[in-house]
Amino acid sequence: MEITVQQIAMLLQGEVVGGDANAKVSTIAKIQEGEQGAISFLANMKYEEFIYSTKVSAVIVSKSFEPKQEVPCAMIVVEDAYAGFTDLLTEYQRMLSLAKVGIEQPAFIDESVDMDKATAYVGAFTYISRGVKIGKNVKIHPQVFIGEGVEIGDNCVLYAGVKICHGSKLGNNCTLQAGAVIGSDGFGFAPQKDGTYKTIPQIGNVILEDNVDVGANTVVDRATMGSTILKKGVKLDNLIQIAHNVVVGANTVIASQTGVSGSSEIGENCMIGGQVGVSGHIKIADRTMVAAQSGLAQGLEKPGTRIMGSPAIPSIEHLKSFAVYRKLPELQRIVRDLEKKVLSL
Repeated sequence: MEITVQQIAMLLQGEVVGGDANAKVSTIAKIQEGEQGAISFLANMKYEEFIYSTKVSAVIVSKSFEPKQEVPCAMIVVEDAYAGFTDLLTEYQRMLSLAKVGIEQPAFIDESVDMDKATAYVGAFTYISRGVKIGKNVKIHPQVFIGEGVEIGDNCVLYAGVKICHGSKLGNNCTLQAGAVIGSDGFGFAPQKDGTYKTIPQIGNVILEDNVDVGANTVVDRATMGSTILKKGVKLDNLIQIAHNVVVGANTVIASQTGVSGSSEIGENCMIGGQVGVSGHIKIADRTMVAAQSGLAQGLEKPGTRIMGSPAIPSIEHLKSFAVYRKLPELQRIVRDLEKKVLSL
């Protein structure tokens, strides 16, 4: 598929400066590797040198960029180059996904399923259970399982091997990467007097609001009662565990290998690094930033707090403590020398 530089500029609400506005673009590439017919972007000035020798047909740049020498291709000037390039990738992916329509065989779709078959894609070996409702332009890749009573909004993409268990609800524009599991049983077991554990039925569900992305092999458990909720705009990386009855606030992002224990509530616009552990039944305030490998044992009430360490404490305090920790061998020698002097008096 080809599109002109000018058409891309119109899509991004930008302006073409220099080069050939009618040049045709058919692919996206890195600024240092692309050839004619490709488009790239410049957002990080560490790569500025490549814009003066690049072979691509066009580069997306920010309004603040002022070239130090002649640029050999067209520049599409937008407010923010990174955001503009993201919009271009999103549109490119959307157009690719829209090309897939139809139901591959073998696939099982219960006769009670409510689905817009004219815009849907269902990959081979997919199983769609009784009472499922699926919106428009939903793309379901091979080997997906969708349980009874699941509801899926418009423009969702379910990649290969996704499992959506009974009663789960997805809003519009959600993306589940390969192997994600939505609505598996929460980790609920009651200890018995004889030392064994009795399984507590998990009768709740999972709700994903609009524009939620879930990474590969990430698991979101169903609630014991009520709902586990990922609110609008939540982004989860690969290999994350979200336990039963957790609520993750709007536009919060969580990196890989993080585990959030049951009934915890994470606020809006939080940023949580990789390998973070969150204890159960705690609340984390809006805009909290948690460094990688931190452990949260207590809740946080003040919005915008930056924390790190295990147990996690404010970042500045942690860095000060670490500065002391690094000097412990030296401090130990000083204490021993002072001890010897005191004993010799």
